[in-house]
Amino acid sequence: MIQMEYYLIISTIMFFVGIYGFLARKNLLAILISIELVLNAVEINFSVFNRFLYPGQLEGMFFSLFGIAISAAEAAIAIAIIINIYRNVQNIDVRHIDKLRD
Repeated sequence: MIQMEYYLIISTIMFFVGIYGFLARKNLLAILISIELVLNAVEINFSVFNRFLYPGQLEGMFFSLFGIAISAAEAAIAIAIIINIYRNVQNIDVRHIDKLRD
């Protein structure tokens, strides 16, 4: 059986890679992928803590499923917004979004 620490290490690495990608990237799609990494790290934590702390209950799994549904909806809305920005600016670089004001 895999110990809880290994799951938490993977989750922590995913979380910090997502935070780094969110802060360092200028492309809107890369920022969206980084946000998804952060949300997936949180969902791993929900599942791991449910499995090891309350093995007979499913609350952590339900939170994870709810988080996956929220992530899917967030990604669909964000991609629709990115497509509209691309149609108006012809670029999805964060530095060029201020051209939408003109």
